[in-house]
Amino acid sequence: MNVLVPSSGGSSARDEAVRDGETPPVRYPGEHDRAKLLSPREPTDRLRGWIVTLVVTLLAGVVRFWRLGQATDDGTPVFDEKHYVPQAWQMLRNGGFEDNPGYELVAHPPVGKHLIAVGEWLFGYTPLGWRFSAAVAGTLMVLLLVRVTRRMTRSTLLGALAGILLICDGLSHVQARVGMLDIFHAVLVLAAFACLLVDRDRMRARLALVVTEQRIGDSELGPRLGFRWWRFGAGILLGLACGVKWSGIYFVLALSLLSLVWDALARRSAGVARPWRGALLRDALPTFASLFVLPLVVYFATWAAWYASETATDRHAAAVADDVGFGFLPDMARSLLYYHFNVLEFHTHLVTGDDPHPWESKPWAWPMGMRPMLYYYESGMPGCGQDDCVQATMLLGTPALWWVALPVAGWAVWRAVGRLDWRYAAVLVCYCAGYLPWFVNLDRQMYYFYATPLAPFLVLGIVLVLGEILGRSNASAERRKTGLLVVALYVGLVVANFVWLWPILNGFPITEARWAAELWLPSWR
Repeated sequence: MNVLVPSSGGSSARDEAVRDGETPPVRYPGEHDRAKLLSPREPTDRLRGWIVTLVVTLLAGVVRFWRLGQATDDGTPVFDEKHYVPQAWQMLRNGGFEDNPGYELVAHPPVGKHLIAVGEWLFGYTPLGWRFSAAVAGTLMVLLLVRVTRRMTRSTLLGALAGILLICDGLSHVQARVGMLDIFHAVLVLAAFACLLVDRDRMRARLALVVTEQRIGDSELGPRLGFRWWRFGAGILLGLACGVKWSGIYFVLALSLLSLVWDALARRSAGVARPWRGALLRDALPTFASLFVLPLVVYFATWAAWYASETATDRHAAAVADDVGFGFLPDMARSLLYYHFNVLEFHTHLVTGDDPHPWESKPWAWPMGMRPMLYYYESGMPGCGQDDCVQATMLLGTPALWWVALPVAGWAVWRAVGRLDWRYAAVLVCYCAGYLPWFVNLDRQMYYFYATPLAPFLVLGIVLVLGEILGRSNASAERRKTGLLVVALYVGLVVANFVWLWPILNGFPITEARWAAELWLPSWR
């Protein structure tokens, strides 16, 4: 089996993944040693890697698109689809902007609704139309995670396992089959992270070349690394993520910090005399430009249709409202600020109150999916072999995945802090960026679907652990077989768990007894 497996750490050449049957790389002195440490070790099975990626992605597409129009409210949208689907249709009709001031439920920027509108343009105002783009995004997220995992572990096998586990995540599955915004937010964040991973490898390869040419000592700060297109691409994607939901700003901050730390550590590995100062003086400003200023520019560019319109919601608010302020700005800019203040006011006043939503959940319940959401429920119809069947769509993370979140997080902290493994540290940074900010205002009304961006990073953390269980490629045959057995049993458990939940993830008719058997915990009811 000619695959690459992950290293147990990330701080030395010996910790890099090696091919089956090969011995770990020997240590070399001086510049050659540093060049070996910096140079990204690419998997040798490139063609097979893409074949595996495409096969897993095709499987994801079949699963995500299977009977996509199933489960509607008498042919109309369900749950929060009722907000975004008609808004997207309005944008499609108008050319990219909303214009119904009487309906002014101002909640989110336009990008996610633009993407929903693409499906409606292709298939009309139908369940397939308003869910098509979400299913595409959910499928692409699987493709991205396969490639991200393969790049981080140098293992095609582990990349494939990551894709399979994400396919079998109930939360990701349901969100990829409804006309809501969160799946777009999640896939754009993951794509930005993927771009930064490629940028990390490219930048370290440039440093390795400088080391090989014995120019690393020319400056105590290290060399300038030139323009970095992959980091630029990450900035564009982060701007689009913010254009779906404002919570993208947390990932802007987290990934900016992560990229800068990677730069400093790479300079240190290259033998730069003052790596942290070099990163601050030579990398901080380009990082700020690419991962903060550029996303801001992209975010405001996503409002282009609003700017160009004459009838969009609040387009001329500055001319009629008394409380806009900022008189030194053009009317268009003041009107846009007024619109954003309305969005901020909506989120500020979206609190739990004395009459909480029956399916509301706070962030402490998300890591293990203790409080799912019921998107759709209907009973008393035929279709399951009886006359009294139940149809329900429940947003529920697959327990075999989500119930191991806390031990995986604990192990990730140990590996990141105790062994300085950059891969676990990256997973923790991204997971925390999507999770911890929700604890700032616990009075706010919150729901489990806010955890959608956490799913790929949870799966990535689990797969890193599975790679350690699998063992090194040069381990004994008995050790490898035992690890492979444990990994296979766990993946099989996740798949079986997903298959069991399949009817309530997709709104397929089941008996009352089966419905009761699906609800494992009292908090699921």
